[in-house]
Amino acid sequence: MADQGLEGSQQVDLQKHPSGIVLTLQCIIYASSNGWWYTVCLQRFAAVIMRIRDPKTTALIFASGKMVCTGAKSEQQSKLAARKLGFPAKFKDFKIQIIVGSCDVKFPICWRVLHIPMVLSQV
Repeated sequence: MADQGLEGSQQVDLQKHPSGIVLTLQCIIYASSNGWWYTVCLQRFAAVIMRIRDPKTTALIFASGKMVCTGAKSEQQSKLAARKLGFPAKFKDFKIQIIVGSCDVKFPICWRVLHIPMVLSQV
């Protein structure tokens, strides 16, 4: 994949440590300096949010052992970010789910005019 500002997403198995210890979200937070857990919305969104500086990515680690990594510009950067979390990761079902692009059209875009034909086509 070319280095074109693409965002990747991945699932990584972080459930078992090589010593056989089951990793919990609290264990991941205490072992790292760049992760935090929002206890306010713990019932709705139970995940550790980790920010990695190089490559500049953000990872969401869930209790099921799955992880979503966003902000990587290539597949290699996404895998490198997963390796920098501090725990050995086994890649299972690695897939790119979202690709984001941007451009400058050099003129203002009127969103209301674009929205009307879309609404009329759905009727």
